[in-house]
This record gives sequence, C-alpha cells and structure tokens, in this order.
Amino acid sequence: MALRPEVLRYKRDFDRLYKRGRPIGDRYVVVFNVTNGLEYSRKAFLASKKVGGAVHRNRARRLMKEGFRRIESEILPGRDILFIARREAAGANRAEVEKSMLRALKKSGLTKKNKE
Repeated sequence: MALRPEVLRYKRDFDRLYKRGRPIGDRYVVVFNVTNGLEYSRKAFLASKKVGGAVHRNRARRLMKEGFRRIESEILPGRDILFIARREAAGANRAEVEKSMLRALKKSGLTKKNKE
C-alpha cells in the first residue's frame, strides 16, 4: 500500500511549518500553514499530551479529521496545513471543532470565499 501524498509526515515539513508558518488560533485549534508549491494541499493533525491521555488525544484528532473532511472543499489548494488541538478540543463535539477550524482557516486566508 502506497503512502498518501496529501499527508504531512516528514520532520523537514513540520520544521518548515513551524519556522515559516504563522500560528492562527481559535477556541479548539491552532493552525499553521505555508505554501508547498504543489497542486494539492497536505495536512497533519496533532494533539499533545496537554490535551490529555491517549483516549482524549485520539478523540481530538478524530474530531479534527472529520471536521476537515467536511470543509476540505472550501480550502485553497497548494498549502501545507497543520492543525494542533487545544486542551478543550477533546471535550467538544464535532460541530464545534469544525466551526473552530473553519474560523481559523478564514483568519489565515485559506478559504476560497476569502479569495473571491
């Protein structure tokens, strides 16, 4: 099975995001983004131990992934995007996390509606 190209996985990519990307925060997530020079966007979802134990971290990541899946069509291509869960994300529901992600992406100027 081949690796999916739309997933960020290498340290150099994360280092570039942290170095060049500007953090944009909202209630449940922090978003870093940077252009990647590709025709598609790559993404990653992180939840540190500050979020909680493994169950809470996995729940926070699942909520972010599902939220992203629902709003993915509104995001401009050609970006590397890193979503970091805040402590409160594990206790939120999917709709709240999705709205928080969309607000952070709009602040970052990554939605198609911002460019029209």
